[in-house]
Amino acid sequence: MNILLLGAGGREHAFAWKVSQSPLCDALFVAPGNAGTQQIATNLPFAVTDFEAIAKAIRKYRIDLLIIGPEDPLVKGLVDFLRSKKSLTGLRIIGPDQQGAQLEGSKDFSKQFMQRHGIPTAASRTFTHDNLQEGLAYLESHSLPIVLKADGLAAGKGVIITENIEEAQTVLRLMLSGEKFGEAGSKVVVEQYLRGIELSVFVLTDGINYKILPEAKDYKRIGEGDTGPNTGGMGAVSPVKFATNTFLKKVEEKVVKPTLAGLQQDGIRYQGFIFVGLMNVKGEPFVIEYNARMGDPETEVVLPRIQTDLVELLTATADGELNKIDLQVSPQTAVTTVVVAGGYPDAYEKGKEIAEMDALDDVTAFHAGTAPAQNGHVLTNGGRVLALTALANSLENAVTKSQKAARTVQFEGKYYRKDIGLDLIRYQD
Repeated sequence: MNILLLGAGGREHAFAWKVSQSPLCDALFVAPGNAGTQQIATNLPFAVTDFEAIAKAIRKYRIDLLIIGPEDPLVKGLVDFLRSKKSLTGLRIIGPDQQGAQLEGSKDFSKQFMQRHGIPTAASRTFTHDNLQEGLAYLESHSLPIVLKADGLAAGKGVIITENIEEAQTVLRLMLSGEKFGEAGSKVVVEQYLRGIELSVFVLTDGINYKILPEAKDYKRIGEGDTGPNTGGMGAVSPVKFATNTFLKKVEEKVVKPTLAGLQQDGIRYQGFIFVGLMNVKGEPFVIEYNARMGDPETEVVLPRIQTDLVELLTATADGELNKIDLQVSPQTAVTTVVVAGGYPDAYEKGKEIAEMDALDDVTAFHAGTAPAQNGHVLTNGGRVLALTALANSLENAVTKSQKAARTVQFEGKYYRKDIGLDLIRYQD
């Protein structure tokens, strides 16, 4: 098969790494890719939202399977666009259509979906500029803390949690005026704060059948001890110690099955990944959010634990035959530490040369923000630069190996969290 993968981050490098191991993969193309994907695939120089260029490449390289990594093209309707092309009938696509992608593209849509189909989630109200005053009055009587979420895509940064009613009112005004998060904040979901432990569960579905992939916990904040502003993710761990078999069975019965049944009832064709962001509240699962694709950096710990041929899994997904595949998962623990550019998640510099890449022992370096090699060197080209994943027989050993790799890699201004996974080592039931 000829396979095209869209995206340029660590998630996409992890997909490319896994896909390239399959004997079913004849040729692999990544658009736009990075220095890591360049080593195992052919990078193509166009954006993930350039629909015409994507269609042209599918024809030119006779692509059999398209894997859509990031959310932007899904929410903007890439799947619908490609399905409308008669010349592309027969193309297998991993990713939902535009309506299905609204699970991620609109917080209000996903909240209504959950409420309609009885899926456990925090109580919420949605406000627009037209009922701003009603929203401000609602906040007056809201319990603290208050969670405010921009309705649309905001690069993972559209959530504000505050302990102060006046601050919440100010944030609501700024969001609905477009000053904060732009168009993404034209609707705001005000939500009950859930106290518990976060984790993510990933589902691969062909629209009817499904496989629950390994769960993961990521670390969003820039500072150790979960302090400072949110980032795209500073590390991840899989499996998650507090995700017991009993809890995961509840997730399947109370969240996964009703979600898939709801999509079918609503007439939404969904073939691809569903990322379910969860809060474990005293042993009960509550959905915080859906994403219409795999997470980053969670993909970098989930895929290394999957032992089944990924291309076989994805082909069965596109063909509606996922029930015929046996999903095999490694019992080992995967830990990834993300090394970021100095200044991230605020302003940061690019173009720094990365050294000591060859000295990484027993660790897979997934490139998250690197420029294709120039003169044999790899340069930084994003805020999150590398996701360093270790697989080991214990959480402690995986943490040690991943952290050692983070210390080894060198570039000017590098930063990483030294506490990834430590909370799970200390965790007691």
